[in-house]
Amino acid sequence: MESTLINRAELLLEQNRPKEALDILHAVLSKDPNNIQTLALMSEAHLEMGQGKESQTLIESAIGLAPDIAPLHYIKAKVMMSQKKFDEAEKSFFNASTLDPSEADYFAIWAMVKNIRKQFTEGLDLAERALELQPDNINALNARSTSLTKLGRKEESARSIEGALREDPNNAFTHANYGWSELERGSHTKAMEHFKEALKNDPTMEFAQAGMMEALKARYFLYRLFLKYVFWMSNLTSKYQWAVIIGFYVGFRIIRSVADSNPALAPYLNPLIILLTIVAFSTWITTPISNLFLRFNPYGKHLLDKKEIDSSNLVGISLVLAVVGLLLYFIDGSELWLGLSAFGIGMMIPCSTIFSSAKNKMALPIYTIAMAILGVLGLMVIFQGGELFNLFSTLFLFALVGFQWFANFMLIKQNNH
Repeated sequence: MESTLINRAELLLEQNRPKEALDILHAVLSKDPNNIQTLALMSEAHLEMGQGKESQTLIESAIGLAPDIAPLHYIKAKVMMSQKKFDEAEKSFFNASTLDPSEADYFAIWAMVKNIRKQFTEGLDLAERALELQPDNINALNARSTSLTKLGRKEESARSIEGALREDPNNAFTHANYGWSELERGSHTKAMEHFKEALKNDPTMEFAQAGMMEALKARYFLYRLFLKYVFWMSNLTSKYQWAVIIGFYVGFRIIRSVADSNPALAPYLNPLIILLTIVAFSTWITTPISNLFLRFNPYGKHLLDKKEIDSSNLVGISLVLAVVGLLLYFIDGSELWLGLSAFGIGMMIPCSTIFSSAKNKMALPIYTIAMAILGVLGLMVIFQGGELFNLFSTLFLFALVGFQWFANFMLIKQNNH
């Protein structure tokens, strides 16, 4: 009777019905609290429902009762992955693969973790090891393709992902992975085809939805250039990302210093300074501005989540303030309107990242609100006393410069686990 109920629960999990599976498993566990299989299945059910803590508690209980069973460590690894605790996930993959070195999926999913952590060479080695055990393993072929793409071996990557599609032509994850690879290669049209196939097979896949959104925005030339920069930066580890940011800042300061101290060179260096400023500014606002355009696309508007819509709205409002300030300056001639324009331009940067993923979810919103308060107080002083550079407007400018370092710290920390 007990085995029949467990088999029924396994079938429900395969059918993506975790809640119903849990109802059955709770009944089994009440009669046999130390049933390893039941604990493992309950952990997987909670994981499928996005309940990571409950899933972790259950699988650790199962491992405590039977530490030598490899699949238990594999389940724990997936639980740790869902919580972005990649050090613990890798320890569990190591334990699982040590206990059972013949299971290809242990190495294949471990390779995916290595890719997430930007350890692409190690990811490729693990994917190759999985393929030695099982040459048609879909997860390994996908992980290998991602590693090769990130290592710049794009032709080999294409062959690997095409091999995965031959094994399973309707696999949504493979199509989505292929789409991202094509997007990184600069082929947004081909990427869109694969994202469409992925969403046809799994309309709720967030990985494919995000890719489709980027492919739609990549139709615009400027966004394609921005996307190249994003892929390049995202493939760097945190120390190299900081090296680029600091190098850019130091280079900018040197060029400005040379231009200030050498008037003869200023006509040649000032355009470069303006260009670098535009480039730096555009890296912050390109995504939310492109989201504004995407909202007019009949398909694209359904891909944006609420946070992306809210962020694009805030950037749009800031942009309107900046444009209105400039127009009123040209009409009225009063430099006071430049304060309004500067406020709008300045607020575009924090508004563009206000809802970005970070471990401390409130850090960026609080900073943005504080900046907005400083800016509004500065505008009040400007229009009441005519003082463009007052205490609050100066603090606003310092906060704007500080925000770029603060936000980079938060986002780089989040994306380099």
